[in-house]
Amino acid sequence: MKKLKIDDVARAAGVSKSTVSQYLNQRYKYMSEETRQRIGEVIDELGYQPNGLARSLKQNRTHLVGVVVADIDYSLSIQCVKAIENELQNRGIQVLICNSDENPEKEQRHIETLIARQVDGLIVFPTGHQASAYERLSEQQLPFVLIDRLVEGVSTQSLLLDNEMAVKLAVEELVREGHERIGIVTLPLGEQGITPRKERLGGFRKAMEEAGLQPAEDYVLSLPASEVAARLAELLARPEPPTALLAGNDIVLAELLKAANRQGIIIPEHLSLIGIDDAEFAQIYNPVITTIRQPAHEMGAQAAKVILSAIEEKDRPVPITYRFPPALQRGASVKDLKSKCRSLNVRPK
Repeated sequence: MKKLKIDDVARAAGVSKSTVSQYLNQRYKYMSEETRQRIGEVIDELGYQPNGLARSLKQNRTHLVGVVVADIDYSLSIQCVKAIENELQNRGIQVLICNSDENPEKEQRHIETLIARQVDGLIVFPTGHQASAYERLSEQQLPFVLIDRLVEGVSTQSLLLDNEMAVKLAVEELVREGHERIGIVTLPLGEQGITPRKERLGGFRKAMEEAGLQPAEDYVLSLPASEVAARLAELLARPEPPTALLAGNDIVLAELLKAANRQGIIIPEHLSLIGIDDAEFAQIYNPVITTIRQPAHEMGAQAAKVILSAIEEKDRPVPITYRFPPALQRGASVKDLKSKCRSLNVRPK
């Protein structure tokens, strides 16, 4: 069978080759809806497949975007990557996904590999804080966007949650229910402080002070996931244990829930719990866990739009940090201490 060419599509649709080319490159600005629909129907009828290599050479583009994820296990990463892929594939761009396992050296190797693959742009969930890791991208004038974390000294567009507001919502919810002995658990900060963890710890102290409470430093923990269960047992064995904990992300929340099950801790009767991140398992746990949702899908879709704009306009984007608002999703994991204290006529502890 004769290989179909763009001329065949143009002839069958009754338009010029340039019009078909504009259609294939999704440039519809000066094209009527009728013409656009007719070309699409002809392409479907003929089964035409554009020559991707020839198109890439002509446009000096590969129609590939690399996504380097710090840790694919995070629910944020999974949801963001799904949104990024959907948004870019709808624009005819394929996505190459790499997982760094929170290893800056591995991340750098991924970036080098993607540069060698001549991707049109990069979306990076950064692992480290060394600006030098991103200097090669600037030297190559390769557009890139950071998501979830900031890197000091790197000038580009960045998208992340308003982490201080997320913690503030959680603390306010706990205080509203009469809690005063409140703690927070995050994964390790890292040498220079991973942005969400650093901002959530700082936001926790600030929110507690605004609520007129003095956070006990023994209740402010940053530790590996493998140590969460042991530290939880220690906390609850104290003469005045925390009545509520805030899980800094979905990994910590999962470890706290597993430990609670093993140790016979009833939530919220023995311990109230709020998690940051919209982990699906929080909705199927009994009781449903109250969470602070970050709009992961919206963040991923916006990252895709930003990188597309940078690729297509070929202008160096203004280095803006987008902060996405969190939202409280109430479950049944926060105990009402106020009503209990009112019935006993005592001040909540």
